[in-house]
Amino acid sequence: MNKTLLFATVGAFMLVANFSIAQTTTTPATTPAKTPAKKTTSTTTATKKVVTPRKTVTKTTTVTTPAAPVEKKPSAADLATGKELISKADCLACHKIEIKLIGPAYNDVAKKYPASEANYALLSKKVIAGGSGNWGTVAMAPHPAIPPDDVKKMVEYILSLK
Repeated sequence: MNKTLLFATVGAFMLVANFSIAQTTTTPATTPAKTPAKKTTSTTTATKKVVTPRKTVTKTTTVTTPAAPVEKKPSAADLATGKELISKADCLACHKIEIKLIGPAYNDVAKKYPASEANYALLSKKVIAGGSGNWGTVAMAPHPAIPPDDVKKMVEYILSLK
């Protein structure tokens, strides 16, 4: 009799254990943005359903992560303006496109710094404030008289050279 009770208990336990195994499904869902270029987030929803002999419990977890920023490429007109601004400033006294003079060649700068908004801002700041140490011991003279918008166009042109 004890063996029968033991087998019945074990059988009931196994039956309950089979019912309580969690079933998990993941459904990727993307939050649509107004335009594809301005997509800022993506949403992933995971649903976990637990079934027991007494009740069914559904838990939903939503995780929202920011999407990578979309970089804006400069227009051909901005690149032409940047090239013209460089030719009018004193830049070509120390820099050439393919040859290192006092400062690095523009092609070398474009290889070191990929074209991105962060690098446009970084290099524009360096052009306006001047500095040294990234390309040797010779310091680049500051150019505070050049408007920041013009400096950005100049940097966009330089980083477009590859």
